Amino acid sequence: MAGNTRTVLHKFGVDLPKKHGRGGQSALRFARLRLEKRANYVRKVAELATSLFITNDKANVAGLILAGSAEFKQKLSQSDLFDNRLRDIITKIVDVSYGGENGFNQAIELAADALADVKFIREKKLLARYFSEISQDSKKYCYGVDDTLEGLERGAVSEIIVYEHLDVNRYTLRHPLTGESDVYHFNKEQEAVVSNFHARDGTELDVVEKISLLEWLTTNYTNYGAKLNFVTNRSQEGSQFQRGFGGIGGLLRYVVDFQNQEILAMLDEQQNTRFDEADEKSEEEYYFDEDDIDGDFL
Repeated sequence: MAGNTRTVLHKFGVDLPKKHGRGGQSALRFARLRLEKRANYVRKVAELATSLFITNDKANVAGLILAGSAEFKQKLSQSDLFDNRLRDIITKIVDVSYGGENGFNQAIELAADALADVKFIREKKLLARYFSEISQDSKKYCYGVDDTLEGLERGAVSEIIVYEHLDVNRYTLRHPLTGESDVYHFNKEQEAVVSNFHARDGTELDVVEKISLLEWLTTNYTNYGAKLNFVTNRSQEGSQFQRGFGGIGGLLRYVVDFQNQEILAMLDEQQNTRFDEADEKSEEEYYFDEDDIDGDFL
């Protein structure tokens, strides 16, 4: 699980013999086959856990929950086959009554308290690192919807931090006459401002798409090479992030001067306006009425 989302990384079936014998097999032979199959199952799970949860010689998850309906989870945690780097981050071992998807859901419910503790600690560490960048004025951070998304578009954001209940929608609005489309991000207050949905010429814009920014980020963040982190406002750091920084920000790979980018954009807009005015003035200066023209032109 990551944030409030869950992803099945791998799935495989298992068919292990029960404790009772079958069809004329000797008790000793059947017991030996049973133990071999179970040992192979533990080995397979241990190897898969290492391949899925170890990256660059270290665990890529904050904690592990072991769940099962038999003694396998305990055997796995105690087995020499189980990677020590993963054993160190076992957060909880739970008994489930079902297999498959139902067992997965039950394990999440039973481990909710442990998952919350891990998430809380990880959230505090992440925000402490974020606020450290701000206090050092390293310029390797961003906050607010506009700067964070601009940094994301430029490939500068390594980690996105977003409040899990961020109330911002992403709109794609199109001018019905020119056909030009632009993307806007509005919170509830901005959505109530009618002028936000009108062009400069007063034309009402068509809503092509409306989607929660959280949903858009969840779907698209990997396209920008970033990592997505959801935080709550239950910690002091999380509350400060939500109230003081708009509930969205990021850690940057390199320094980005967003303020200068805004100034350059304003200068470009002013320059374009001057060019437009100059063109209009030029047309007025060189406009002749036929009655004002004397003589013949060859």
